[in-house]
Amino acid sequence: MSDTVYNFGAGPATLPSSVIDQVKSNLHDFSNGMSIMEVSHRSAAFKDYADQSEVSIRKLLNISDDYVVLFLQGGATFQFTMVPQNLSERGSNKNYQTKGSTNYLITGGWSKKAADYAKFHTSVNIVFDSSENSYTNIKDIKDWNINPDVDYFYYCANETVHGLEIHETPDVNSPIICDMSSTLCTRPININDFDLIFAGAQKNLGIAGLTIVIVKKELINGKAKHLPPLLRYESHSLDNSMLNTSPVFAWYVAGLVFEWIIAQGGLELMSELNQEKSSLLYDFIDGSQLYKNAVDPKYRSWVNIPFTITSNNLDERFLNEAKCEGLMNLKGHRTVGGMRASVYNAMPIEGVQKLITFMKDFETTNFKNV
Repeated sequence: MSDTVYNFGAGPATLPSSVIDQVKSNLHDFSNGMSIMEVSHRSAAFKDYADQSEVSIRKLLNISDDYVVLFLQGGATFQFTMVPQNLSERGSNKNYQTKGSTNYLITGGWSKKAADYAKFHTSVNIVFDSSENSYTNIKDIKDWNINPDVDYFYYCANETVHGLEIHETPDVNSPIICDMSSTLCTRPININDFDLIFAGAQKNLGIAGLTIVIVKKELINGKAKHLPPLLRYESHSLDNSMLNTSPVFAWYVAGLVFEWIIAQGGLELMSELNQEKSSLLYDFIDGSQLYKNAVDPKYRSWVNIPFTITSNNLDERFLNEAKCEGLMNLKGHRTVGGMRASVYNAMPIEGVQKLITFMKDFETTNFKNV
């Protein structure tokens, strides 16, 4: 295997090497001789660190005091339940007599799952389901079946599995909830366009075990009081994300990643690099006779690039030979197959260039056999 390894996994994803080095140094002594894995979430040292990490993400995203930032346990999938429980009129009403209604845009497997989970807590109206075109395109918003009287509109900015991304915030007249697990901190966003954003950390923000929620205070204050405290956004807010034992290590890594992004030049630079990396790979795939990406160019993801080989019997050979070259985790999601290259913030352009070189050589050797 090559000495240099590039991790193209969709999450847990590649981390900046400098962040890994910092983690190494604090594994043995974060505070008073104790490892970062040993310190209490309520210790003064970690509370100070947690406060600074919030300052950093607020700086990166220009988050005003109108929003609360929560650092919660677990993966982003749990937000598929917490969102309707806390924000839909039916889900947040104790006696469930109020019907409530929500709009969901389905553009891939994750938004479909979110809509399915929401149905346990609220009435769900599907404004458009792009499964009709195998998740390769999205109808114009004027053709969506939008219910004007809803508690919120929900969408996933970037579908990690299918590589379909919405690059502009939909213009709708209701609170906007967005799953930004693969998008957050890959580019500048106008936080004020959204009422709630959530993101699993293991894509661009660190390691698995932490989900970040950014939500307008007015949306959660005094709401969903019938729910147990751990299910209420307001409860987590009032206890500064330390209502129960926090995912200290994952939170710690996220803080390092925030500082790394700032040191690299912030979200403007991340945006430039991510567009450059993805464009290189898309341009090569589009010019190839062996590889194919079916997503409409208007909706192609900057960070998750699925592709297929025109002959299925080459998939295993491709993956095995890629692994020998140090190109790891290129297998597509189990639900769709094929290949997928995730080129998040920490993926250097050299990794993409090496992947393209390998793909060229593989095509030269194998295309005659297709």
